[in-house]
Amino acid sequence: MKPLYAIGRAILIPLMKLLFFYKVNGKNNIPKKGGYIVCSNHLSNFDPVFLGITQRRQIFYMAKVELFKNKLLGWLFRGLGAFPVERGKGDGKAINNAEALIRNGKVLGIFIEGTRSKTGEFLRPKAGAAVIAEQVRVPVIPVCITPKNKKLRIFQKVTISWGEPIPFESLGLGGSSSAAYRDATKKIMGEIAALRERDLSSVKALGDGK
Repeated sequence: MKPLYAIGRAILIPLMKLLFFYKVNGKNNIPKKGGYIVCSNHLSNFDPVFLGITQRRQIFYMAKVELFKNKLLGWLFRGLGAFPVERGKGDGKAINNAEALIRNGKVLGIFIEGTRSKTGEFLRPKAGAAVIAEQVRVPVIPVCITPKNKKLRIFQKVTISWGEPIPFESLGLGGSSSAAYRDATKKIMGEIAALRERDLSSVKALGDGK
Protein backbone atom coordinates (compact mmCIF):
# COMPACT_ATOMS: atom_id res chain seq x y z
CA MET A 1 0.00 0.00 0.00
CA LYS A 2 1.38 3.40 -0.99
CA PRO A 3 2.12 5.62 2.05
CA LEU A 4 -0.14 8.45 0.85
CA TYR A 5 -2.98 5.98 0.31
CA ALA A 6 -2.51 4.57 3.82
CA ILE A 7 -2.55 8.07 5.34
CA GLY A 8 -5.60 9.09 3.36
CA ARG A 9 -7.44 5.91 4.33
CA ALA A 10 -6.71 6.48 8.03
CA ILE A 11 -8.11 10.02 7.80
CA LEU A 12 -11.15 9.14 5.73
CA ILE A 13 -12.45 6.18 7.75
CA PRO A 14 -13.62 8.30 10.73
CA LEU A 15 -14.71 11.15 8.44
CA MET A 16 -16.93 8.89 6.32
CA LYS A 17 -18.47 7.43 9.47
CA LEU A 18 -19.58 10.95 10.36
CA LEU A 19 -20.88 11.76 6.87
CA PHE A 20 -22.69 8.52 6.06
CA PHE A 21 -24.53 5.78 7.94
CA TYR A 22 -22.93 3.00 5.98
CA LYS A 23 -22.71 -0.72 6.44
CA VAL A 24 -20.71 -3.35 4.60
CA ASN A 25 -21.82 -6.77 3.39
CA GLY A 26 -19.75 -9.61 1.99
CA LYS A 27 -16.31 -8.75 3.35
CA ASN A 28 -15.56 -12.49 3.44
CA ASN A 29 -15.78 -12.49 -0.37
CA ILE A 30 -12.67 -10.32 -0.68
CA PRO A 31 -9.45 -12.27 -1.47
CA LYS A 32 -6.62 -11.46 0.91
CA LYS A 33 -3.94 -11.83 -1.76
CA GLY A 34 -3.49 -12.11 -5.51
CA GLY A 35 -4.62 -9.87 -8.34
CA TYR A 36 -8.25 -9.39 -9.28
CA ILE A 37 -10.65 -6.82 -10.69
CA VAL A 38 -13.23 -4.93 -8.64
CA CYS A 39 -16.27 -3.83 -10.65
CA SER A 40 -18.66 -1.35 -9.07
CA ASN A 41 -21.52 0.92 -9.99
CA HIS A 42 -20.74 4.65 -9.94
CA LEU A 43 -22.85 7.29 -8.19
CA SER A 44 -20.48 9.96 -6.89
CA ASN A 45 -16.92 11.05 -6.19
CA PHE A 46 -17.22 9.25 -2.86
CA ASP A 47 -17.33 5.84 -4.55
CA PRO A 48 -13.55 5.17 -4.60
CA VAL A 49 -13.50 6.15 -0.92
CA PHE A 50 -16.26 3.68 -0.05
CA LEU A 51 -14.40 0.90 -1.85
CA GLY A 52 -11.12 1.86 -0.19
CA ILE A 53 -12.34 2.05 3.41
CA THR A 54 -14.50 -1.08 3.38
CA GLN A 55 -11.60 -3.48 2.73
CA ARG A 56 -7.89 -3.42 3.51
CA ARG A 57 -6.13 -3.75 0.16
CA GLN A 58 -5.23 -0.77 -2.01
CA ILE A 59 -7.30 -0.44 -5.17
CA PHE A 60 -5.70 1.10 -8.26
CA TYR A 61 -7.80 3.04 -10.78
CA MET A 62 -7.57 4.48 -14.24
CA ALA A 63 -8.38 8.21 -14.17
CA LYS A 64 -8.90 10.61 -17.05
CA VAL A 65 -5.64 12.10 -18.26
CA GLU A 66 -6.86 15.67 -17.72
CA LEU A 67 -6.59 15.18 -13.96
CA PHE A 68 -2.82 14.73 -14.27
CA LYS A 69 -2.05 17.90 -16.20
CA ASN A 70 -1.60 19.88 -13.00
CA LYS A 71 1.69 18.70 -11.46
CA LEU A 72 0.48 18.84 -7.87
CA LEU A 73 -2.77 17.04 -8.61
CA GLY A 74 -0.91 14.54 -10.78
CA TRP A 75 1.44 13.78 -7.89
CA LEU A 76 -1.52 13.41 -5.54
CA PHE A 77 -3.47 11.06 -7.81
CA ARG A 78 -0.42 8.91 -8.51
CA GLY A 79 0.31 8.74 -4.78
CA LEU A 80 -3.23 7.47 -4.27
CA GLY A 81 -2.72 4.75 -6.88
CA ALA A 82 -4.39 6.29 -9.94
CA PHE A 83 -2.87 6.27 -13.41
CA PRO A 84 -3.92 8.24 -16.51
CA VAL A 85 -6.06 6.98 -19.37
CA GLU A 86 -7.23 8.79 -22.51
CA ARG A 87 -10.88 7.88 -22.53
CA GLY A 88 -12.51 6.96 -25.80
CA LYS A 89 -9.20 6.44 -27.58
CA GLY A 90 -8.38 2.80 -26.81
CA ASP A 91 -5.40 3.81 -24.66
CA GLY A 92 -3.12 0.79 -25.00
CA LYS A 93 -0.59 2.10 -22.48
CA ALA A 94 -3.23 2.42 -19.77
CA ILE A 95 -4.53 -1.08 -20.53
CA ASN A 96 -0.99 -2.45 -20.31
CA ASN A 97 -0.49 -0.66 -16.96
CA ALA A 98 -3.72 -2.17 -15.66
CA GLU A 99 -2.73 -5.67 -16.74
CA ALA A 100 0.75 -5.29 -15.22
CA LEU A 101 -0.73 -4.25 -11.87
CA ILE A 102 -2.95 -7.33 -11.74
CA ARG A 103 -0.16 -9.68 -12.80
CA ASN A 104 1.88 -8.25 -9.92
CA GLY A 105 -0.84 -9.23 -7.47
CA LYS A 106 -2.52 -5.82 -7.21
CA VAL A 107 -6.21 -4.93 -7.26
CA LEU A 108 -7.68 -2.97 -10.18
CA GLY A 109 -10.88 -1.00 -9.66
CA ILE A 110 -13.23 -0.31 -12.57
CA PHE A 111 -16.52 1.57 -12.51
CA ILE A 112 -18.28 -0.54 -15.08
CA GLU A 113 -20.64 2.20 -16.27
CA GLY A 114 -17.69 4.38 -17.24
CA THR A 115 -19.14 7.54 -15.71
CA ARG A 116 -21.28 8.63 -12.78
CA SER A 117 -25.03 8.11 -12.88
CA LYS A 118 -26.86 11.39 -12.24
CA THR A 119 -30.18 9.68 -11.53
CA GLY A 120 -28.98 6.77 -9.42
CA GLU A 121 -30.18 4.32 -12.04
CA PHE A 122 -27.72 1.99 -13.73
CA LEU A 123 -26.14 3.16 -16.96
CA ARG A 124 -25.15 0.97 -19.88
CA PRO A 125 -22.04 -0.98 -18.81
CA LYS A 126 -18.75 -0.78 -20.69
CA ALA A 127 -16.71 -3.81 -21.75
CA GLY A 128 -13.35 -2.66 -20.35
CA ALA A 129 -13.44 -4.99 -17.35
CA ALA A 130 -14.19 -7.99 -19.55
CA VAL A 131 -11.38 -7.10 -21.95
CA ILE A 132 -8.83 -6.86 -19.15
CA ALA A 133 -10.16 -9.97 -17.41
CA GLU A 134 -9.60 -11.97 -20.57
CA GLN A 135 -5.99 -10.84 -20.82
CA VAL A 136 -5.02 -11.58 -17.21
CA ARG A 137 -7.54 -14.38 -16.45
CA VAL A 138 -8.38 -13.31 -12.91
CA PRO A 139 -11.67 -13.20 -10.97
CA VAL A 140 -13.97 -10.20 -11.09
CA ILE A 141 -15.61 -9.11 -7.84
CA PRO A 142 -18.91 -7.26 -8.29
CA VAL A 143 -19.62 -4.49 -5.79
CA CYS A 144 -22.73 -2.39 -5.41
CA ILE A 145 -22.97 0.92 -3.57
CA THR A 146 -26.63 1.29 -2.64
CA PRO A 147 -27.98 4.44 -0.98
CA LYS A 148 -31.39 4.17 0.62
CA ASN A 149 -32.97 6.40 -2.04
CA LYS A 150 -30.64 5.50 -4.95
CA LYS A 151 -28.99 8.95 -5.10
CA LEU A 152 -26.06 9.37 -2.72
CA ARG A 153 -26.45 12.13 -0.12
CA ILE A 154 -24.63 12.80 3.14
CA PHE A 155 -26.20 11.70 6.42
CA GLN A 156 -27.95 8.90 4.58
CA LYS A 157 -27.97 5.12 4.88
CA VAL A 158 -25.64 3.47 2.37
CA THR A 159 -24.90 -0.20 1.87
CA ILE A 160 -21.65 -1.35 0.24
CA SER A 161 -21.97 -4.99 -0.77
CA TRP A 162 -19.09 -7.10 -2.01
CA GLY A 163 -20.37 -10.00 -4.09
CA GLU A 164 -18.84 -13.41 -4.58
CA PRO A 165 -15.88 -13.47 -7.00
CA ILE A 166 -16.85 -14.38 -10.55
CA PRO A 167 -14.20 -16.84 -11.79
CA PHE A 168 -12.71 -15.99 -15.16
CA GLU A 169 -13.93 -19.35 -16.47
CA SER A 170 -17.54 -18.31 -15.72
CA LEU A 171 -17.35 -15.23 -17.92
CA GLY A 172 -17.37 -17.18 -21.17
CA LEU A 173 -14.34 -15.36 -22.55
CA GLY A 174 -11.49 -16.71 -24.62
CA GLY A 175 -12.37 -15.81 -28.18
CA SER A 176 -11.98 -12.04 -28.03
CA SER A 177 -15.29 -11.60 -29.86
CA SER A 178 -17.59 -8.63 -29.37
CA ALA A 179 -20.44 -10.97 -28.43
CA ALA A 180 -18.33 -12.66 -25.76
CA TYR A 181 -17.29 -9.31 -24.26
CA ARG A 182 -20.90 -8.15 -24.32
CA ASP A 183 -22.17 -11.29 -22.58
CA ALA A 184 -19.43 -11.18 -19.94
CA THR A 185 -20.18 -7.53 -19.25
CA LYS A 186 -23.90 -8.28 -18.89
CA LYS A 187 -23.07 -11.05 -16.43
CA ILE A 188 -20.96 -8.75 -14.26
CA MET A 189 -23.60 -6.01 -14.38
CA GLY A 190 -26.28 -8.55 -13.56
CA GLU A 191 -24.45 -9.53 -10.38
CA ILE A 192 -24.16 -5.86 -9.37
CA ALA A 193 -27.88 -5.37 -10.04
CA ALA A 194 -28.73 -8.43 -7.93
CA LEU A 195 -26.77 -6.97 -5.01
CA ARG A 196 -28.71 -3.70 -5.29
CA GLU A 197 -32.07 -5.46 -5.44
CA ARG A 198 -31.24 -7.45 -2.33
CA ASP A 199 -30.01 -4.40 -0.42
CA LEU A 200 -32.96 -2.20 -1.35
CA SER A 201 -35.32 -4.98 -0.28
CA SER A 202 -33.49 -5.22 3.03
CA VAL A 203 -33.83 -1.45 3.63
CA LYS A 204 -37.58 -1.59 2.88
CA ALA A 205 -38.03 -4.55 5.21
CA LEU A 206 -36.39 -2.62 8.06
CA GLY A 207 -38.76 0.30 7.58
CA ASP A 208 -37.88 3.93 7.91
CA GLY A 209 -34.80 5.51 9.46
CA LYS A 210 -32.06 7.85 8.38
